Parts: sequence; structure tokens; C-alpha cells
Amino acid sequence: MIDILLIVILLICVITDIKNRKIYNNIIYPALLFNFIYQFITGGWTELGYSFIGFLIGFGLLLIPYMLGGMGAGDVKLLALIGAMKGGNFVFESFIYMALIGAVFAIGVILFRRGVLKSMLYYISSLKQGVRLQGGVSRGSLTATYPYGVAIAGGAFLCLVMQGWNLM
Repeated sequence: MIDILLIVILLICVITDIKNRKIYNNIIYPALLFNFIYQFITGGWTELGYSFIGFLIGFGLLLIPYMLGGMGAGDVKLLALIGAMKGGNFVFESFIYMALIGAVFAIGVILFRRGVLKSMLYYISSLKQGVRLQGGVSRGSLTATYPYGVAIAGGAFLCLVMQGWNLM
């Protein structure tokens, strides 16, 4: 049941992050409260403790990038929720997948933003001809941002698939 709820939350967060560049508290907080209650009812204090530890791990993994301005607060809370729902090991493995997916997205954003790919192709072509063109990648294209909630959701979903999800 937790896996189904997690998938639904991830889908909602991906949609809102793409559409509005926000992951809303009115999705995260009720899900977090429900999760803590569910964990306590199904496993007692032990499961609630594991859930809280997963929450802290997920929160801690993105806290420094958030404090440096590279991540939104919604992204931090989403990863913390994933940790609370699935535990510390799961959120750490999701973090690894998320970083890989995020890196691929970042490279894609850089390459396809403001003609960077076109500029690179012209530069490579000019080198083949023995001519060196001036120019390069603009600073603005290197500071491009994108909705990182997509990478977070992708990492969690990939982790669910790799671990074999439990839909009951």
C-alpha cells in the first residue's frame, strides 16, 4: 500500500514541479502525517522509528545543496518523505539514482538550451577544417535550472522497480 501511495505522490509532484516549478506542502505534509500514523499502526514504535530515521536521512541528503541555493525546499521535503515512507536504505539508493538521472537532465538542459549544441557542432566542424572559431558556451546556458523533482521521482521510481515493489 505504501508503494502505491508513493507512486501517486511522485506523479503529483512531478506534474506540479513541471507545470508550476513547485512541490506543494499540501501534498507533502498530509502524506507525511499519514505515513507516520500508518507506520505506527502497522509496526509500532519500531517502525515509526525507522520511518523517522529515513525521514532524517532523506532530509539530510539535500540539506546542504538547498542551503547553497542549488535545490528548492520542496525537493528536500520530497526526498525526506520518500525516506519516511520507505526507510533509510531505500532513500539512499534512490539518492544515487536521482543523482545519475539529474546529471543526465543537466547535460541535456545545457546542450539544448540557447543553441549550445549548435555552437559546439560549429566549433568541432571548424577544428576539422583547421580554423579555430572564437566563442563557446555562454554563461547563461551553464546556469540553467530545471525541475529537480522529476529526477527525485525518477530515482525513487527506479529504486522501486529495482527492489521489486510491493503493491499490497
